[in-house]
Amino acid sequence: MSPFTGSAAPTADWRHLRVDLADGVVTVTLARPDKLNALTFGAYADLRDLLAELSRTRAVRALVLAGEGRGFCSGGDVDEIIGATLAMDTAGLLDFNRMTGQVVRAVRECPFPVIAAVHGVAAGAGAVLALAADFRVADPTARFAFLFTRVGLSGGDMGAAYLLPRVVGLGHATRLLMLGEPVRAPEAERIGLISELTDEGHADQAAQSLARRLADGPALAHAQTKALLTAELDMPLSAAVELDASTQAFLMTGEDYREFHAAFTEKRPPRWKGR
Repeated sequence: MSPFTGSAAPTADWRHLRVDLADGVVTVTLARPDKLNALTFGAYADLRDLLAELSRTRAVRALVLAGEGRGFCSGGDVDEIIGATLAMDTAGLLDFNRMTGQVVRAVRECPFPVIAAVHGVAAGAGAVLALAADFRVADPTARFAFLFTRVGLSGGDMGAAYLLPRVVGLGHATRLLMLGEPVRAPEAERIGLISELTDEGHADQAAQSLARRLADGPALAHAQTKALLTAELDMPLSAAVELDASTQAFLMTGEDYREFHAAFTEKRPPRWKGR
């Protein structure tokens, strides 16, 4: 993502999200607790645009995506999205579905790790948002449900058919996307859908702790690792090892690589600069 901006000023007020930045960690909260944080057209657009803006600043080194209230996110709002899409023509429907995919691409392509803090329901689009994150930290109340076939649509929504088999394998992904049955936290951990299972009520705290650890680390190394994990999913080995080689050569010219050697020699912790 290019750091260069045009005439538009950074957005000061996000109407559909709560955004808090503190010392390199940005917390983005879905804040419609009365609706189990169901997504609206505006929420999708805000997520797409927010991630683009955050990607252009070096102030962000980790992002936590959380949900307020009883759950993480129940998916698209039945009235405000599903009801509205029934009145759209094909061009409008394509625009909407492309926008939801742009959100997932933004999560995968932003140059900092994204941590989903999941409690309660993560359903439909909410499950895909969590899936797109680099880490899913969840408590025992978490349950994931890819509900798209339950409403008569393809289970391969928002990139789910691309991402889920790469996280849990084709067999589990087929079951989850085809049947739309909920997966509760213990099974989700067993099949690899959860990165860390916490005590009940501690997912947000654990996600913040992980974000702090990541934000205090070598940001450029994290960004390049994330980029390689995404880019190499579809590469042959020969292309992947060549990309690894050029990336490492680039990072070896950086200040953080020199800082590690200096810290090791001086027997002190590294002071990472992210460059």
